[in-house]
Amino acid sequence: MGRKDKGEQPDPAPYGEQCKYDPSFRGPIRQRSCTDIICCILFVVFLAGYIVVGILAWLYGDPRQVIYPRNSTGSYCGIGGNRGKPYVLYFDLLQCVTSLNILATAMNGLQCPTTQICVASCPDAFWVVPPVGLLPGTKPADVLNQAWCEPSLNLSLTTLTVSQILSRELCPRYTIATTPIFNRCFPDFNTPAMDNFSLPNRTPNETKQLISSGAQQIVKSLNAKDIGTKIFEDFASSWYWILIGLLIAMVLSLLFLLFLRLVAGVLVWVLILGVLAVGAYGIYHCWREYSALRTAGATVSNIGFTTNLSVYSSVQETWLAALIILAVVEGVLLLLLIFLRKRILIAIALIQESSRAIGYMMSTLFYPLVTFLLLLICVAYWAMTALYLATSGTPLYRVTSSNSSDPRCSGILGNDTCNPMTFNASRYLPCPATGCTFHTYDAEGLFQRNLFNLQIYNALGLLWGANFALALGQCVLAGAFAAYYWARDKPRDIPPCALGGALLRTLRYHTGSLAFGALILTIVQLIRILLEYLDHKLKGAQNPFTRCLLCCLRCCFWCLEKFIKFLNRNAYIMIAIYGKNFCTSAKNAFKLLMRNIIRVVVLDKVTDLLLLFGKLLVVGGVGVLGFFFFSGRIEISDPQFRSPSLNYYWLPILTVVVGAYLIAQGFFSVYSMCVDTLFLCFLEDLERNDGSVEKPYYMSSSLMKLLNKKNKKAETK
Repeated sequence: MGRKDKGEQPDPAPYGEQCKYDPSFRGPIRQRSCTDIICCILFVVFLAGYIVVGILAWLYGDPRQVIYPRNSTGSYCGIGGNRGKPYVLYFDLLQCVTSLNILATAMNGLQCPTTQICVASCPDAFWVVPPVGLLPGTKPADVLNQAWCEPSLNLSLTTLTVSQILSRELCPRYTIATTPIFNRCFPDFNTPAMDNFSLPNRTPNETKQLISSGAQQIVKSLNAKDIGTKIFEDFASSWYWILIGLLIAMVLSLLFLLFLRLVAGVLVWVLILGVLAVGAYGIYHCWREYSALRTAGATVSNIGFTTNLSVYSSVQETWLAALIILAVVEGVLLLLLIFLRKRILIAIALIQESSRAIGYMMSTLFYPLVTFLLLLICVAYWAMTALYLATSGTPLYRVTSSNSSDPRCSGILGNDTCNPMTFNASRYLPCPATGCTFHTYDAEGLFQRNLFNLQIYNALGLLWGANFALALGQCVLAGAFAAYYWARDKPRDIPPCALGGALLRTLRYHTGSLAFGALILTIVQLIRILLEYLDHKLKGAQNPFTRCLLCCLRCCFWCLEKFIKFLNRNAYIMIAIYGKNFCTSAKNAFKLLMRNIIRVVVLDKVTDLLLLFGKLLVVGGVGVLGFFFFSGRIEISDPQFRSPSLNYYWLPILTVVVGAYLIAQGFFSVYSMCVDTLFLCFLEDLERNDGSVEKPYYMSSSLMKLLNKKNKKAETK
């Protein structure tokens, strides 16, 4: 029973058969054909549509809506006929703050039901029309200020009285001290005179409360112009020191990668023993705390359940549980170290070989600049398209009045559209002080009705384009490093311009495969974004079951995204070597890795540990150096090399730290790709060859020595 019949075939291996020897294989295949053509065509069509969307957005959009404010007639302040008048003055801020926040009103394009005009500067004084100014016979020019009135009104020539001008809102009834924020004149609450200023029939406190409603906290907490000016000054005085800090980060990253060839083994064992030492100290500390609390400390039965977690630090069972957990983890790590020591040595040898490969092909370290440029293009195109789409539509104007509560205005205000160029206020009498005010942007056209769909298309274009740029970089680097591994005599047999050849080969034959892998990842990322959006929108309205379901879905798709990134990365390596389509390459890579799963885990964790240490070394070193320099803690006698005087010394420090991280990430991503590529090639080398004269190994002598293998030499007569 269980015995196979004579003619029965054996069961295939669960993860496929090992690679067969191919005498014609000499590294990345040169004679190859195009792969995943349908997806390539789909990607090209999508890009063509993306360009069309960008053109339509450029034709219909107007980003000046974001940059420049509008007055009541919809004209932009600061350009065109209002050149030299960049600020918007609100005649009656009380009408703005009764329903909408001033800042939100201005930024969203919604206008307050009061006249707004473009002015050259914001008022800096408190003023109210005096009672004597309303008496008959008073000249408007003696009471009102021409700078704060409608440009169409000439106070010296007008026949209107002051009362008529104010009722028609051609000039403001009062002005207050304001400061420009986002080119809007907002109240300046830092002015001491504000405490004594009052409107008619209002106390100073009531006046201040009314005017500051909805705007006071914004103006107090954010003076955008002041902060922006200080930030600009800091960057202007420290930019060359920031560049020096980034240059230091680049040199440190490069030296770390090159020195790994010499110190990788020592460094890995130091890091591993360091982790074990930290665990051992944790066990000792937990035992010491438990011993101290065992006689006089509280117990769980005495404390019970409490939400004050700090209480549990004085409970003896807490330290006992931590002691047991740390001891188990420490024991597992020691057992893994004992049984996996040989695989750790193989991982170290591969890391050293990767450093040697980068040393022979230094141009690969600068390829991330190409990827960065492509990502920058994707993000810039997406941002500009989103901006133009959001600002598309022609402006719409509505009839408004400062006396909107007047029963004579019912049925007129807020419904009738108008044209500010041909508006005639006499048509709407007896409704007083009517005007044609900008309301919003037309959303009724075919293009405007589909803005949401176009924004989704724009977001899809960003994700697909960015993922394609990353995939291109991975495949190109894999092709270059695979050419290094399969060179028989290194460095003599390494192809010249291996990186350039891999780039041309990838673009010519495998654009469709890269687009296919990028599309799969993009779909998963879109679903994750949708889940995050739903979680944000349903927060507060969802029951516990819905929260649990959304949390599980987010966790599952996060794991799925990580797995797809891992699978895509190895599929691109196989594409670069063998030139097969995406699905076949992903399947072969997955089976090859699963046949060597323990080696995969060990190499992955050892590499992650090394690169994490490298990032901490580069970013931490540059960050500490930047902190001591920009904060003035490093005393330098020569004023030429002394740190500049800064408003916010943390700003250049933060810039240097972020820049150092991006530089280290770029260098180490190349190194990580090199390790993964050489690892797959190493696994295939073990399966294809046996060290005989006909099938010699391509791996380095150090790897063969670790595996107790060697190449047999041909017998000479």
